Amino acid sequence: MYEPSRSKSVVHRTGGHPDDYPHSSRAEALDIQLAGHLSALLAVTDELGLADAATGIAVQVTRLRGAAPVRAAQGGPGADGAAPLHQRAHDLAARALLVAASRADTTVAILAAERMDAHAAALDSLDLAGAH
Repeated sequence: MYEPSRSKSVVHRTGGHPDDYPHSSRAEALDIQLAGHLSALLAVTDELGLADAATGIAVQVTRLRGAAPVRAAQGGPGADGAAPLHQRAHDLAARALLVAASRADTTVAILAAERMDAHAAALDSLDLAGAH
């Protein structure tokens, strides 16, 4: 059963006025969240060595943050490391797609859906190659 709070909010207990604290709008919070998901996706994409895809993601991170993202050195995973990275990238793209849809960012939603498809296809091909 629900029991109401018995103490005042921390903001009110510190003696400050609520307007003295920084607040972000829902849109700003979604922008920050989306940029975070895309930055994580960019890091995994760089690690997979997918330069063209990474460039598209970096453009969107720059648009959202107003600054270019820090990039990891591009490489390529070994045969054993590709599947977990593709799975991680797929999951990150799915998170980005959800946030992009909630903020009605069609460009990022399309990018995220394309990345999900690409990583799902890569996982399928890795599964097929491992089955032989």
